[in-house]
Amino acid sequence: MSGVTVAFLAVVGARFLLPLAIFRYPLPAILACLVLDGVDQTIFQTLGYDPPGYQGYDKAMDVFYLAIAYLASMRNWASLPAFRVGRFLYFYRLVGVVAFELTHARPLLLVFPNTFEYFFIAYEAVRSRWSPRRPSLRWWIGAAALIWVVVKLPQEYWIHIAQLDLTDVLGQYAWAPPLLAGLVVLVLGVFWFVVRPRLPEPDWPLRVVADPLPEEVDTAAEQMAWHREYGAIWSWATGEKVVLVGLLAVVYAQTIPGIRATDAQLFLGVGVVVLVNAAFTLAMARRGRSISSLGIAFAARLAANVVVVLVADRLFGLHGGGVDAGALFFFLCLISLVTTLHDRFRPVLAARVVAERALAVANPS
Repeated sequence: MSGVTVAFLAVVGARFLLPLAIFRYPLPAILACLVLDGVDQTIFQTLGYDPPGYQGYDKAMDVFYLAIAYLASMRNWASLPAFRVGRFLYFYRLVGVVAFELTHARPLLLVFPNTFEYFFIAYEAVRSRWSPRRPSLRWWIGAAALIWVVVKLPQEYWIHIAQLDLTDVLGQYAWAPPLLAGLVVLVLGVFWFVVRPRLPEPDWPLRVVADPLPEEVDTAAEQMAWHREYGAIWSWATGEKVVLVGLLAVVYAQTIPGIRATDAQLFLGVGVVVLVNAAFTLAMARRGRSISSLGIAFAARLAANVVVVLVADRLFGLHGGGVDAGALFFFLCLISLVTTLHDRFRPVLAARVVAERALAVANPS
């Protein structure tokens, strides 16, 4: 195996595995994902290698790691107003990426900017020193608007409309490096002399590890007990999973070879498997069964999904549903991972919603 192949596999593998650290170390992990997203193609160019179609894979891996970040916010974020803003920003971007992949109209990426990424960073930066429950919904909306207009719109225009690369610009124009350095110094100066003195006293020392889960749902058994009492196959939670995994699958389908099904057929097929997974979770919950390890739970669900697809193929002659074996296994991995994580952390979100409503009743003012 050549060094170029090893480097390619290492970069792609890191882009799939590194996001999983976001659940435990939200801020460092998402910053690492952001850096890797920015330097992956530079690494390939340095090695003299241009992976065919990598731009499409790059966009697909972007929405994947942001999906993991969204699921991590479901698990970790104590501020429900911030979570609701973040949920809108993520799905808004996901819809925009799907529209872009289907039409290749670059202005769509300007209309649907990736605001969620920096909003996630902003939330975790706040949580690292202050209670995220302090800011109001209006404050979080304002923060999202500021990121949207001041940061993401210029960035999306630079990358997707003007199609400029920072490395190329820095190398072609002598004025570019000192201008960039000056801007960095200006931003740091504004933060140090204007923003920092106005910050409130920190609530705690620096935190980079995710906060503990609410006590009532901090074990797999308690989370499955929630599904037993409140879970349903036809529910908003299942609908969210169908949309989330279905749109992710459509994005990946634009780059993965071996797919003969249309995007609508793929979305429908993914939706059916997600519904089967919802039924599987509910059946396990009603039998009082749970798996503590997320890794083992994912492996068990993947095995169950493979069996379901093989049986369906034998009974109905689906022949993979228009998807070759390799692509089919990839999609089953994607479905199994996202549904396992969503089922595990949906009760955590629900516990926080219940606590919020109880607080509102106790303090109606």
